[in-house]
Amino acid sequence: MIAYLKGKVAAVSENLLVLDVNQVGYQVWISARDAADMPGRGQEAQVFTWMSVTQDAIRLYGFLHEDDLAVFKMLINVSGIGPKAALGILSVLTADDLRFAVLADDAKAIAKAPGIGSKSAKKVILELKDKLSLEDAFEHKLESSAQSAASGGIRTDAKDEAVQALAALGYSAGEALRAVEACEITEDMNTETILKLALKRL
Repeated sequence: MIAYLKGKVAAVSENLLVLDVNQVGYQVWISARDAADMPGRGQEAQVFTWMSVTQDAIRLYGFLHEDDLAVFKMLINVSGIGPKAALGILSVLTADDLRFAVLADDAKAIAKAPGIGSKSAKKVILELKDKLSLEDAFEHKLESSAQSAASGGIRTDAKDEAVQALAALGYSAGEALRAVEACEITEDMNTETILKLALKRL
């Protein structure tokens, strides 16, 4: 089993990466999001991999982040969701977004993925909901927010804290997430403002 590959980017397209590892070119299937974030040709990259072995082919699927790989493995265990569909979902949703979509029963967000209809999206929610918790979702979100902040990205702490506050008030994870997501939130809003808007919707 190949846990990860580290080498130079030889070529990259919307869903395929060729990684030169010690003058051996590995063909790795990737999500559209990772393709967009992939370093340029000739630059070094590391991808965490999962190998698929079927009668027809052996394929490597790669991810820039271990968290995406973990979620990919969860998705391919959902009945009717294969590696291609799982990559499609991770092309439109981050691992964090997917966790919150599942916890909030947001089938529409999942159905935006190519090849994923409403029925399949609902199946993903049904089969993954018991495997996820609000606490774990926030833990992963805080980790990725910290990494984003370190690289100059925008943090969404206020939004996350508002959901946590609603959960602390006794609302279910789904109710809290739906209420906050339904609010029109701007970057200058603090936790208290978002919480007030969400409570009005509840």
